[in-house]
Amino acid sequence: MKPRICSALALALVLLTMVGTAWISYSIFEHMPHVEDEFANLWQAHVMAENQIFLPSPPVPKAFMVPFVVDFHGQRFAKYPPGWPATLSLGVRVGATFFVNPLLAGLSVWLIYRLGSKILRPEIGLLAALLAAASPMHLMLSGTLMPHPLSLFLALAFMLAWLDLFPRRADVVDERIKIPAGLLMAVAGLCLGLLALTRPLTAIGVALPFLIHGLVLLVRGPHRKRWQAFGIALIAVAIAALILLWQAALAGDAWLNLYTLWWPYDKVGFGPGFGHAEAGHNLRSAIWTMGSNLKAGAHDFFGWPYASWLFLPFGMFALRLNRDGWMALAVFPSLIGVHFAYWVGSWLFGPRYYYEALPGLAIANALGIAWLGGWIGKATRWLSLRRKALVALVGLLWMVNLCMYLPPRLDGMKGLYGVYGAAKQPVLDADLGRALIIVHTTGTWYDYGNLVTLGPPYLEGDLLLAISQGSKTNEQLIEAYPDLPIYHYYVADPSTFIESQY
Repeated sequence: MKPRICSALALALVLLTMVGTAWISYSIFEHMPHVEDEFANLWQAHVMAENQIFLPSPPVPKAFMVPFVVDFHGQRFAKYPPGWPATLSLGVRVGATFFVNPLLAGLSVWLIYRLGSKILRPEIGLLAALLAAASPMHLMLSGTLMPHPLSLFLALAFMLAWLDLFPRRADVVDERIKIPAGLLMAVAGLCLGLLALTRPLTAIGVALPFLIHGLVLLVRGPHRKRWQAFGIALIAVAIAALILLWQAALAGDAWLNLYTLWWPYDKVGFGPGFGHAEAGHNLRSAIWTMGSNLKAGAHDFFGWPYASWLFLPFGMFALRLNRDGWMALAVFPSLIGVHFAYWVGSWLFGPRYYYEALPGLAIANALGIAWLGGWIGKATRWLSLRRKALVALVGLLWMVNLCMYLPPRLDGMKGLYGVYGAAKQPVLDADLGRALIIVHTTGTWYDYGNLVTLGPPYLEGDLLLAISQGSKTNEQLIEAYPDLPIYHYYVADPSTFIESQY
């Protein structure tokens, strides 16, 4: 297939991915945050869209509780690094908050195509992009407000810039695109540094295979390549170090891990004090968490139940002499390794801590398919039969994903944790204007989470929403807002608003 045709098909795939993930964001997730990370990052994004990085703590802070948004020394801010909320704030500014991740999802599919084309050839890149575009994990995460689509995009841009700057052979030059070495160096360093400002532990996992290559260049490479590798590291470290300024500005201590302001045990490492268990994080829990992540990945990486690794061994064999392919694929065990020391796993949307391994896995699986079918390599035995069997098998797997696995997987995301758009309607219909609503839940925070985005900083206006924390706290709220009409709203009886009597 001609490269131009492959590129045209890849662009069509990019558009389909953007449209599909935008539809998921709207129809499945209803343009609402559902998990704690989303609430906190969206809160911080709205604050940053107003050119601030924190707000003053409100009166009675616990009544205005937002998960993972902390109150510290009179300041309120999210515990997360600034990379993702700063990016999301750009969407907030232009009224396209829920299109940021679909845009990144489509761009990442294009970069996977480019990476596969660079490592192997355009047909492999196109097949890898197709595998990634249909990935349930990729589609689900890209419909949310989670930071992972940004980290995937940054990881891909870093990998491409690195491989462009340090080709396998010194005489290899891409005649179609000639990018100055200084620009490639800046892009690689910038993207890796921004990745560290978005998901620091992920940045370490992505960087490790390339760090090893960089060390080899420093020891054995030409003088020019040594300085280029050193330059990338210098730029990346300089940008990543901005996290220290961020922590100093918010907490007054550059070395304070903001995660520990919410959970003191939320740290990377082993032993007591790491993780919520009394004995702390240990080897046994790390192995269990890794196994659970990999079990989820066997389904959610490509939507082939129990079979996401099916073509991987053959792809690894075909990659055996391909340095660039191994570097991209090595991100997978590297991410597993660095997250081995973190006490919690996550497989709600798939093994999202391994999400940035998707490009390498997609390329290796695509190569495995091509190698088995005889499109790559010198094998000629039973060629026609092999190709027909591979086309039938891969077609069947895609149909299983798109028709049998993905639909119920997405359907299970609707109303995640009891968060529904319809829950907002009684408050919107009441149109109370300038008021404070004290929300009485049925025992779960998410009853309040359904409504919290109706107030500031999520939405400009005079309506305030607080969660009832008992009669004493409610009295403190009434005293703190003497000039506001105050209503009690019971989620169990959504048609009634009871005005507070002073």
